[in-house]
Amino acid sequence: MNIDMLIDGILDSYDRYGGINRTEAENFPNRQNVVSVLQDIQSLIFPGFRVAEDISPANIRYITGKRVNNIIAMLTKEIQKALVYTVTQQQGDTANIQNSHCFKLAEETSFALVEEIPEIRRKIQLDTTAMLKGDPAARSAEEIILSYPGLEAILVHRIAHFLFVSGVPIIPRIMSEHVHGKTGIDIHPGATIGESFFIDHGTGIVIGETCIIGSNVKLYQGVTLGALSVKKELMNKKRHPTIQDNVTIYAGATILGGETVIGHDSTVGGNTWVSHVFPPNRLMTQENKVKHTVPLQRQKKSTSQLNLSVLTGLYLLNHP
Repeated sequence: MNIDMLIDGILDSYDRYGGINRTEAENFPNRQNVVSVLQDIQSLIFPGFRVAEDISPANIRYITGKRVNNIIAMLTKEIQKALVYTVTQQQGDTANIQNSHCFKLAEETSFALVEEIPEIRRKIQLDTTAMLKGDPAARSAEEIILSYPGLEAILVHRIAHFLFVSGVPIIPRIMSEHVHGKTGIDIHPGATIGESFFIDHGTGIVIGETCIIGSNVKLYQGVTLGALSVKKELMNKKRHPTIQDNVTIYAGATILGGETVIGHDSTVGGNTWVSHVFPPNRLMTQENKVKHTVPLQRQKKSTSQLNLSVLTGLYLLNHP
């Protein structure tokens, strides 16, 4: 056995089992390129925060213009590859690929994303404000932008979600899984998330593809918004819960099912399991979820009798 024979064995495995991403147009997008363009988009949203660069009023237009051109050029190429690959898989051949509109669609989508940047910046500013107001450990918006994994996960989701609803295959998932690996926060790009979204700590959070989350929602670490079943025939149906406005879900809670709704202004305690419709203005905990739910407005009359705390990821309700 010599080196050439070893190389031949590896090359043969490429033909037998696939798993090689060649540079031809009909192959997969390149992960490194997608991550690179994602980082450029993040820098466009938060200039001066992601990479070391000298930004001044004199050069901000040049830096922004250069970044925009790089994003459009690289993203168009990767979206085109994703579209061509998808068309190839659906048609079973590449005969008409050269005559397709993949490049035009890719370029239009890249321009649309850049056009959406001001709106994404508006939403992420609201997310940042929600974190600053909701986390007593947060000292400034700048600290949150620089260091909070929850904000990075939300930012990447808002970028990936735009591409997902625009019909771009593959690339949104590359983006979401990249930030998942960095932060431990798993948000499918198909999930719909409202404004002023707050992820506190964040490690272990899972948000499924068909999940719908309203505005002013706060999630702690280890929360799962998942499906009751993972059967393949359910892929085009709503499998994940709906979380209405002004809901707080504490650490380790598991909420499952496409018909499950957590009503507005409710609180779900730590390590609870929910797979049914939960009414608005309620508090659910392990202790009382089977017998009854306690309206939040009733509790306001006797808040001195209640001590709600988060301790080692568990939400406790104590009755003295």
